[in-house]
Amino acid sequence: MPAATDSSFAPRYTVPTRETYAELQQAYEHFNQRLFADTLPHCLITLQREKRTCGYFSAARFASLDGRTTDEIALNPTYFAAVPIIETLQTLVHEMTHLWQHHFGKPGRARYHNEEWADKLESLGLMPSSTGRPGGRRTGDMMADYAMAGGPFLAACDALLTASFQLSWYDRFPAMEHVVTGQWSMATQILGMPGTQPPMSAVPALAQAVRPVGAPVAGPIPAAAETAAQSANRSLRIKYRCGGCAAPVQVWGKPGLHIVCGECSTRLMAQ
Repeated sequence: MPAATDSSFAPRYTVPTRETYAELQQAYEHFNQRLFADTLPHCLITLQREKRTCGYFSAARFASLDGRTTDEIALNPTYFAAVPIIETLQTLVHEMTHLWQHHFGKPGRARYHNEEWADKLESLGLMPSSTGRPGGRRTGDMMADYAMAGGPFLAACDALLTASFQLSWYDRFPAMEHVVTGQWSMATQILGMPGTQPPMSAVPALAQAVRPVGAPVAGPIPAAAETAAQSANRSLRIKYRCGGCAAPVQVWGKPGLHIVCGECSTRLMAQ
């Protein structure tokens, strides 16, 4: 008598590894063609749970048996369910820009994102920002970005997301900080496009399956995530500094604030 099977497991004909990497490769080739004129060489895309990092680029990281080398673009799957798919695709293009600079430009030292990289990313329709929101620094060691309205990235992203593209598999246990990141994402403010909401809240099946680390096991995930976000938001603050005063004037607050200095009427900039 055959053993009973758990209906929660993927059917035998499903090949999650093949599905996942085929989808990521499809996205890479799409953006290579639409944003980089199909000039980027192929690379090895990997999934890595690098703490507090959405992704990274590593030049010539892998070698083949015949001595050839290829670059690595790593994506962190623990963010996939918690952030909008547009945000995940932003990470891919962010790292593709590093790959472009390695082959065709002059990379900064170590992990530094220099002006050449920032200018290239902006030309693709992604604004470099240390905070992932307007007002952040354009260059530095730790950089995020956000999509520019009417830019090439969103046009390419829209074409991909309306062509039956999807990410099929998601990490069930994102960290609470990733849930908060998804709720604060600038992608959630984009209107009239698919992929602007975190999959864990937009897809009913994922809402039942995904369990953020630290959340109660029982109960609907959107409500649990909202409760976690409210407590986590207390520490989700950034520094704002006035550049118009001789004495340092600075305050802490949530991202996206518009604060004006009472001494010189200059708008405080996010640091």
